[in-house]
Amino acid sequence: MRTIDLRGRELSPADMLAAVPRATQARAEALDTAARIVDDVRQRGAAALREQAERFDHVSGHDLRVPAAHIADAIEALQPEIREALEEAIRRVRLASAAQVPDARVTEIGAGAIITQRWQPVHRVGVYIPGGKAVYPSSVVMNVVPAQVAGVEQIALASPPQEDQGGRVHPSVLAAAGLLGVTEVYAMGGAGAIGAFAHGVESIGLDPVDVVSGPGNNYVASAKRAVAGVVGTDSEAGATEILVVADDAADARLVAADLVSQAEHDEQASAVLVTDSEGLAQRVADEVARQGAATRHASRVAAALDGPQSAIVLVDDRQTATAFSNAYAPEHLELHLADAEQAAASFTSAGAVFVGEHTPVSLGDYMAGSNHVLPTGGQARYAPGLGAYTFLRPQQVISYDRAALAAVRDGVVALANTEVLPAHGEAIEARFTA
Repeated sequence: MRTIDLRGRELSPADMLAAVPRATQARAEALDTAARIVDDVRQRGAAALREQAERFDHVSGHDLRVPAAHIADAIEALQPEIREALEEAIRRVRLASAAQVPDARVTEIGAGAIITQRWQPVHRVGVYIPGGKAVYPSSVVMNVVPAQVAGVEQIALASPPQEDQGGRVHPSVLAAAGLLGVTEVYAMGGAGAIGAFAHGVESIGLDPVDVVSGPGNNYVASAKRAVAGVVGTDSEAGATEILVVADDAADARLVAADLVSQAEHDEQASAVLVTDSEGLAQRVADEVARQGAATRHASRVAAALDGPQSAIVLVDDRQTATAFSNAYAPEHLELHLADAEQAAASFTSAGAVFVGEHTPVSLGDYMAGSNHVLPTGGQARYAPGLGAYTFLRPQQVISYDRAALAAVRDGVVALANTEVLPAHGEAIEARFTA
């Protein structure tokens, strides 16, 4: 894991971003391929999905729509400790998601002039759960629970068919779906699944959805871009990221453990430490080397940590560390600082902020109650993570009586005439003439 020394320099946000470039080439290469896959599903439906399953998942002849018996079997086979953990995660995420649903607000503009702000759930959602290098029943929880809390009536779920499961969706994903009452499940993966959600596949009973959510690789993220405007999407989440801001008092062993834990996701994962302590930087580098070599996915971790997207960054002071983090806008931000609770308010751009040494990203991945589907690639500067609000549409309901309309009659007509839209004014006047 390389060290970049930025001390003694005047740094602009662009300078900071250039120091640790994100892995963007793979995303760029995926865009064209994903668009073609989506269009193939739009045109050929189930036949395209089957060909894609054989090509990418090495599976053929499987049930594209998962039979109810497969879900029941998965629940029956679920280990008690896993079921208990999933049920507790569901409870916690449901509690936190409930806080994301705003109450309706009524504003009285004037006598007889009322505007009600309400939040309407979309009708139908398609949830995508990856199934490549790892299996993610936790992502079932993170996507389905907020949609249910928002009031979504129909939730369909897709996950790739697994070669080692005879073409079935992984049983832990099926079990999590079953625990949440999701019965519409499809064995389809990648960009094709996103295309199927957006355009529907009549032959397997899959109706188009209103919103697609869920994490995935660069092809999934690119497919979301390809269907944008046809359906809503949560975000174009790419390879995972962690940025740790730490001072000299931080425990190098814990910082290294958290960097390694994110690096095990994918060779393109970004793991960055920003610190003003040269001593801590060296201690973390030593720990990363030791822990990375000892972990199960050592080769994957090494590829991620040795890539240009990962680094230990030395800066002059806390102010620069804060500015670096806010410019980088990481998916996950950990604060290993002596005054982490107080400092957290200064870190304004991150998908989620994990405060103090006892709040690792791994906690947020599973049991914190927060959501682990978060913006990557700097999108945290302007975009939120997944939540109940992802599935809600704000609507204004306007109600004026005759007197309230009369009070603004002249103003509306004047503005309509200024914009050379006289029929707008005439529509007002029609209400006051016989």
